[in-house]
Amino acid sequence: MAFKEVDIKSLNFNPFTKIGSEWMLITAGDESGCNTMTASWGGLGVLWGKNVATCYIRPQRYTKKFVDANDTFTLSFYGPEYKQALSICGSKSGRDCDKVKEAGLTPYFTDGTAAFEEAGMVFVCRKLYEDEIKPENFIAKENDGKWYPEKDYHTVYIAEITKVLVKE
Repeated sequence: MAFKEVDIKSLNFNPFTKIGSEWMLITAGDESGCNTMTASWGGLGVLWGKNVATCYIRPQRYTKKFVDANDTFTLSFYGPEYKQALSICGSKSGRDCDKVKEAGLTPYFTDGTAAFEEAGMVFVCRKLYEDEIKPENFIAKENDGKWYPEKDYHTVYIAEITKVLVKE
C-alpha cells in the first residue's frame, strides 16, 4: 500500500491512546542501515511555533545511535494487528538479531530516513533539541527511584513534525 501526505491539522486521534496504549515505533537511519524501537512514552504539541513530537530514548538502546547520527527520524503508528510486531521491536535489540524481519515489517524509506510499509500513519521528524533527563531536576523525587533504578536516564528529543503520511 502507498502512503499519501496529509495536513497535520486534518488528523483526529487521541495521542494518549496512540502513544501510551497502542505504542509507536521510533526509527532512524537510511538504506545503508537503520534501526527501530517501540516506545510508549512521548508527546505531541506546539513549541517554538512548530508542530512537534517529543520522544525519550534510554542510552543503552541501539536505536539511539541511529537517532543521534541523523537529523531526521520517524514515529510510526500501527493497527492492533501489529501489537506482536511492536512487542518484538520493543523487547529485542537490532544489535543481536534482525528484529525488523522477525517482526514481519517492510522498510520504507522517505525523506532521508526510514519507516515501515505496515504503518497506518508516519510522522517524519526533524530534530530541534535534545537533552538528558537530570536526576537533580526531578521535582517529584519518587520518579527517579521508580523509573531509573539503574540510573539510565533517557535522552529527550524534541523534533519538528515535517510531514505526516497516512495509508491510502
